[in-house]
Amino acid sequence: MDKVKKYAALLMVAIFGGLVSLGAYQLVEKKQYSFYDGFTGARKASYDIRNVTVPTFDFADVSEAVMPTVVHIKTVSNPKQDQSADRGNQGGQNPFDFFGPGFNFPQQPRGPQMASGSGVIISEDGYIVTNNHVVADADNIEVVLYDKRSYKADVIGRDPNTDMALIKISADNLQPIKVGNSDESKVGQWVLAVGNPFNLTSTVTAGIISAKGRNIQLLGGGSAIESFIQTDAAVNPGNSGGALVNTKGELIGINTAIASQTGQYEGYSFAVPSNLMKKVIQDFKEFGEVQRGYLGVGIKDIDNKIAEDKGLPKPEGVLVDNISDNSAAEEAGIKKGDVIIKIDGHAVNSVSELQEVVGTRRPGDHAKITALRNGNEKEFDVVLKNKDGKTGIVTSETKSLKKKIGASFEPANDATMKKLKLKNGVQVTEISKGSFRDAGIPESFIVTTVDKVNIYVTNDIFKALDGKTGAILVEGYMPTGEKKNYVLELEK
Repeated sequence: MDKVKKYAALLMVAIFGGLVSLGAYQLVEKKQYSFYDGFTGARKASYDIRNVTVPTFDFADVSEAVMPTVVHIKTVSNPKQDQSADRGNQGGQNPFDFFGPGFNFPQQPRGPQMASGSGVIISEDGYIVTNNHVVADADNIEVVLYDKRSYKADVIGRDPNTDMALIKISADNLQPIKVGNSDESKVGQWVLAVGNPFNLTSTVTAGIISAKGRNIQLLGGGSAIESFIQTDAAVNPGNSGGALVNTKGELIGINTAIASQTGQYEGYSFAVPSNLMKKVIQDFKEFGEVQRGYLGVGIKDIDNKIAEDKGLPKPEGVLVDNISDNSAAEEAGIKKGDVIIKIDGHAVNSVSELQEVVGTRRPGDHAKITALRNGNEKEFDVVLKNKDGKTGIVTSETKSLKKKIGASFEPANDATMKKLKLKNGVQVTEISKGSFRDAGIPESFIVTTVDKVNIYVTNDIFKALDGKTGAILVEGYMPTGEKKNYVLELEK
């Protein structure tokens, strides 16, 4: 009898437990998850966990279409004078770190520097776009296609201000990528990054666009244009110069940099927008160098304090902090203290946005600037100028001379010129293979005379050197004020 009672009790416990479990299941099944809508302050959105769907698409077709358009770039650079550190080994020193000149292979100190990066085919006849920092110091460039064919490449043009470069190989019937409109890309859209991280060829990663118009002060300020597309697609050293594409397989950016404390991917990467890339590359093809239009203003973002001081209803637009003499902005009537809110009807709310729009224009182009002055809107018709302060296209005396020199220049900023009490001079922005590097002339050096001829604008350097060979005296100053002289050797 006791056994019967015992089994009966166990049966009742089991039945009761089952009912409790069933009741708990019903409670869980009916539970909904609500999220407060902080923007309206009233509306709520309820989501039934059973109705949450997972995207069913994949990126196989897009990857298959894009991978043949992305190439592996291998470079070899010989040791350079006064080179204190290899740019590719700076990861961990700068939180906003370049990928470096690709991915550096293990090597003996002071020997040839080998590096690896990526590039994107943009024409059937061998034009390839990549980052300037991938090929800037290279003495030899090898391009390996998706099908493993290998070619030697020549540099057509480099622009340190956008970190863009155009190279070319002698090949036909290549598969170029389809270039999209980066202005149409939106935050939250899916993107793929295609490149060669850590020398791992043809690697595809996925993520979303995290932000647009990012200025991370990576290219050194001055005339640099930074309006990066930020993404969380995994990219690493070696991805430099690779493709950022949308789900249609269209190129919307060139992967350029990462934000990292270690030099490796930590969730943030940045790409040059394809619209800016297209303009730079077209200039390389047509003129051999970038034709950049300048407003001639110093600008800064509007914060709450500036908005209050200016009587603005909210922080919007870009503050004109200073005006260069004889600049396009000065001639149009723009003044220090104006707040630029539109260019050609498009609203601008950050320095990077304005830089990107102006960066797609050439000298001589007209731009309609809308600005606030004392609370009133004013419109200005601005004719953009070149880096020499003129409205015409900039042309070097000869492409071969420019290649021999191996240096890029821009006007030294007004503050530096006033500090050093200089009336003339142009500043060296980048040194690559050529006579300037051989002479030991460093970046940031301000050239004041070449062979005793005063230098006022970049083109004066080419005029002073045109047709000359042998030893040539280059004089100038470091930004610290130290005067230096160098002897330049030009061969025939």
